[in-house]
Amino acid sequence: MGGQRREGVGRLTVERLTIPGLSDDEDRTLNLLFEQLMERRPDNHKRSMFYDGKNAVRQVGSVVPPQYFRLAIALGWSAKAVDTLTRRTRLDGFEWAEGDLGSLGIDELVDSNFLLSEFAQALTDSALHGVSFLVTTRGTDGEPAALVHAKDALSATGTLNPRTRRLDDLLSITAWDQDGTERPAGLVLYLDGVTITAARTAGRWQVDRSEHDYGIPVEPLIYKPRPSRRYGQSRLTRPIMGLHAQALRELIRLEGHMDVYSYPEMWMLGADMGAFKNPDGSQRPVWQVMLGRIKGLEDNPDKPDDLARAEVKQFPSASPEPHLKALGVYAKLFAREASLPDSAVAIEGLVNPTSADAYDASQYELIAEAEGARDDWDTPIRRTVQRALAIQNGMGAVPAELAAIRSRWRDVRYQSRAAAADAGMKQLAAVPWLAETEVGLELLGLDSGQIKRAMADRRRAQAGAMLDALVAAPGRPAESPADEPVTAADGAVG
Repeated sequence: MGGQRREGVGRLTVERLTIPGLSDDEDRTLNLLFEQLMERRPDNHKRSMFYDGKNAVRQVGSVVPPQYFRLAIALGWSAKAVDTLTRRTRLDGFEWAEGDLGSLGIDELVDSNFLLSEFAQALTDSALHGVSFLVTTRGTDGEPAALVHAKDALSATGTLNPRTRRLDDLLSITAWDQDGTERPAGLVLYLDGVTITAARTAGRWQVDRSEHDYGIPVEPLIYKPRPSRRYGQSRLTRPIMGLHAQALRELIRLEGHMDVYSYPEMWMLGADMGAFKNPDGSQRPVWQVMLGRIKGLEDNPDKPDDLARAEVKQFPSASPEPHLKALGVYAKLFAREASLPDSAVAIEGLVNPTSADAYDASQYELIAEAEGARDDWDTPIRRTVQRALAIQNGMGAVPAELAAIRSRWRDVRYQSRAAAADAGMKQLAAVPWLAETEVGLELLGLDSGQIKRAMADRRRAQAGAMLDALVAAPGRPAESPADEPVTAADGAVG
């Protein structure tokens, strides 16, 4: 949704950007991308409002007083639909079976860029808007050698080549005017081998141009792409947003019900308006009247005998059960549409799973969604890491051998350590030699840090054992000249 134009909708009138120093092709590309960004911005902004709980529900009908629509009542279902999926697609690190990632400085890259957190944020925006972008650039003085930044579809868009499945260009807005006109005050245009940076100061654009060997240093993270929607689609579909809005309106009706219909309705016979006034003649507050703060009523001797004594009667208060039932129906419809278990949004009738298999069965659709999203996101993340390592090590173009770098994801199922270790032991029993490798320790459920420590401890123990064996070798002289090598004859037994 970040760069795909809407069909059947008139072209949006967008103020043209005029930046000095650009060629005709660069100027044309810049303005086409900016128009594309602004066309999609309202829909992307709408989904952001649903995610942040800031979408306003317009008054429908005249039954509920208008002030209830100004109470800022919020509902977090849309955020839950996005976060519940992306929290199951977490990176655990990277591996390179054909080389040593540590020698390339993978730890430095991950730590200096908060890389796993940056990727997690990019995945959230990808699920929210349908696409987000990972930009890799060279750092300047005081910055890491390679920088990786995530951009959302509210501030970036590009042209996706359907043949190469890569971007032909990308426009990233780095600053907006603060006057509410939605005019860019800073931008970066990424073209093949060229990066153009522009910033407006005191009404004048300052342009900087740099060349590199990395093509378009941007990878799109696309959620649920298909041939008819190359830019994917948002997880917040129209049905999901519609159900969210229906549930929010029901909450507003419930709020009005609690204020009006939860108090018993009363009527009085044989009393005058003085019963509703204070001793000084002023009107009593409405809440006192509604809460029944009228403990006694005087008789009215001027009335006929059958109405001489005041009488109070009441209607029973209305139950909020219909509103709660309706809200429960909306919750279940929302859960079905978002592939969530009922427990994620249920407000009543919740039944806990009785076993691990029952738990997996209740979340099968969500697990399938997470696995599919992870597969779509894996390739652009790997390409980003490969390019960032090439930039960090000053390699120029990305070497072909770095294509073997793979990303390592956590299991989309929430599995206990005991269950993971038990499954790993069964696999190691079939292939015992795996127990001596990092893969074997991974199967046992150890994380990357624990695996590194275990392997380092094992190497130290092996080195110590080897040294002890050499020292304890029979017939070995206590001292040997440092400049004379020890030969086989030196250690022979006579």
